[in-house]
Amino acid sequence: MKKSIFLTVLMIFGLALFSGCATMHTWPDQERSAENKMVTIEQKIGEGLKTGALSPDQAQMFLTSLKSIRIDFTALRNTIVYREQWDSLHHRLDVLGDEIDRSLVRTSRMDEPRGGDRIAALQRRIDDGRVSGRLSRSEEREFQVRLDSIRSEYLRMSDRGRHPRYEARTDISRRLDSLEMDLDRYR
Repeated sequence: MKKSIFLTVLMIFGLALFSGCATMHTWPDQERSAENKMVTIEQKIGEGLKTGALSPDQAQMFLTSLKSIRIDFTALRNTIVYREQWDSLHHRLDVLGDEIDRSLVRTSRMDEPRGGDRIAALQRRIDDGRVSGRLSRSEEREFQVRLDSIRSEYLRMSDRGRHPRYEARTDISRRLDSLEMDLDRYR
């Protein structure tokens, strides 16, 4: 008799504990996590616009999606809801973040040949300067060494099979700009 009462109490306690997972609560950790994801997404969109990796139309589309998610976030905030509602909101944020990442990578990969095209154009200008006599032998050699250094670094970054970091691409572009300005003096 005592064992059956004990088992019944234990089962009721176990069911109460188990069903506690499906009860409604406020979820402050979920709120903070969602806020952090939204801030990160906004920063990615802003950085994509700043670097030109995202077009204004793409950025507007992503911001509209984020606004819709933010409206749902505001409705869930500080209210007693099931955890599944927060999980659904987090899933939507993750999907949006992944979509932005894919757009940034795809656009950046399309931009990569531009660096190679610039290197090829500068090589032609150095060759033309040598042939036409606008560049002395020492000037031509100096420009060629600089371009070869840039080309080597560019090819090393591209051969890794990974997408080069933003800082590395910016450095290559800055160095190409500098070489191009120096070559412009000899036109």
